[in-house]
Amino acid sequence: MSQDNAAGAERLALAEAWLAQDPDPETRAELAALVDGARAGDAAAIDELADRFDARLAFGTAGLRGEIAAGPNRMNRVLVSQAAAGLAAYLLERARPGETPSVVIGYDGRKNSAVFARDSAEIMAGAGVRAVLLPQLLPTPVLAFAVRHLDTTAGVMVTASHNPPNDNGYKVYLGGEHGGSQIVSPADAEIAAAIHHVAATTTVPDLPRGEFETASEEVADEYVRQTALVADRPASQPRVVYTAMHGVGWETAARVLAAAGFDAPAVVSAQISPDPAFPTVAFPNPEEPGAMDLSFAEARAAGAELVIANDPDADRLAIAIPDASSADGYRRLSGNEVGLLLGWRAARRAADVPGDSGPDGTLACSIVSSPGLEAVARAYDLDFEATLTGFKWISRAPNLVFGFEEALGYLVNPETVHDKDGISAAVAFLSLAASLKAEGRTIADHLDEFVERFGCFDSSQVSIRVTDLSRIGEIMARLRAEPPSSVGGIRVERIEDLADGFGALPPSDVLRIILEGGARVMVRPSGTEPKLKVYIDAVGTEGTVGERRAAASAAVAALEAGMRELTA
Repeated sequence: MSQDNAAGAERLALAEAWLAQDPDPETRAELAALVDGARAGDAAAIDELADRFDARLAFGTAGLRGEIAAGPNRMNRVLVSQAAAGLAAYLLERARPGETPSVVIGYDGRKNSAVFARDSAEIMAGAGVRAVLLPQLLPTPVLAFAVRHLDTTAGVMVTASHNPPNDNGYKVYLGGEHGGSQIVSPADAEIAAAIHHVAATTTVPDLPRGEFETASEEVADEYVRQTALVADRPASQPRVVYTAMHGVGWETAARVLAAAGFDAPAVVSAQISPDPAFPTVAFPNPEEPGAMDLSFAEARAAGAELVIANDPDADRLAIAIPDASSADGYRRLSGNEVGLLLGWRAARRAADVPGDSGPDGTLACSIVSSPGLEAVARAYDLDFEATLTGFKWISRAPNLVFGFEEALGYLVNPETVHDKDGISAAVAFLSLAASLKAEGRTIADHLDEFVERFGCFDSSQVSIRVTDLSRIGEIMARLRAEPPSSVGGIRVERIEDLADGFGALPPSDVLRIILEGGARVMVRPSGTEPKLKVYIDAVGTEGTVGERRAAASAAVAALEAGMRELTA
């Protein structure tokens, strides 16, 4: 038998074994059709089986995420059951004598979220873990809150956040000393090893199932109460449009806004209810072109002063403001712009309650987010910390009062939630808009005031998409072996390689290029997609607000052109 034939026979045997343990009739039927096609020599079916069975969906610090379909390299009930059993084994192994570990499980409105959550609860209960299922589909921040509120050992959120419609995912949090933050190394590798052991030694029908608890509505009620406290009582009522992007944010967000004293916003009715098909958006991410078109149309009709958008699991926030120069009449603020305004708000609030030695607290952001937050921290005598990307790191900054990352993630209430939270960020931003309106000012005015006080911090992002993943490694290796002396005509002052760690940062495949004039370029492989990501930041601090903006924008444009040339 040839090597190819042997590999094909082994793959078919794996597929047959998978079929025998798959409890989902939909994925079982589509896998059976692939197996039949492969046996008949269909090349497309053979390639598809290879893609599904020659690799396994990796469990990492972001948990699991992928397309719903059969096989170990997809999201499905078999993979989720193995993940639940592996996580249970991990928690039980680390429990103190006589202690019963616990987990709270949440789920959003995506396809199979509820069944994945129920499978997880039953299997973890069957393994001897106290399992608590949230009472209904809820936003990810409510699950993150529940880990701390219920004082559980761990939390699981079934969601693919803003991924394409047919994806789903499995996000893991740890309680106790971790404070309800997402997992970091080495927990990810240890959980992954436990999952692999389950997959290699047992089948899904052999996993015992037990009785789980259902949390009371009090969990969501308390989240609403505590999140409403993020806002000051409004002295004015901005006209607002809200969209849930076909996700689960609206019901909870509406309750929070009402509890905080805000009028009900106008809503994008076509997107306000959970719908796993996401019929009005090709990609349910507020950052994607066209995703907010319906919001802008509703805003024009309502004469809105602010557009608020949550992504489907409501852990991210997008903001748009009126802009006469835009064809839509509105402009979505960048994640950095929102983060800097919320960071400035947090710094002012921290300064209002100084300790014995002055203001106390830390502002934190990921290393690829705007350096403007450090300028704010310095101005208010606050600590600043730059972390690796992800709120698993940002949430762990000591004495945190605010954290953000440029990908629309904000942590405004670390006493309540140790993760990004698009609902608490929305009420904080609306509170800022209300206070400005009461003084006769707008968010656009406040952006000008930021530039006048701290400088203009402009930014851009370049994504170099590849078809061959080895190309990413080649580009990173070339930049390391032949470091540029200039980028886009701007002199390079130094290059910091984070591969072996840098300062307090753990090792990461990131290059940080520091350039003349305070500009910066960060280069790293994407953790979720086949592309290289380039983050560009520049600052203008001289002249008028307009001149500062022009200088920063010109530097960003030059750096973007230079990096495209260097990575070609």
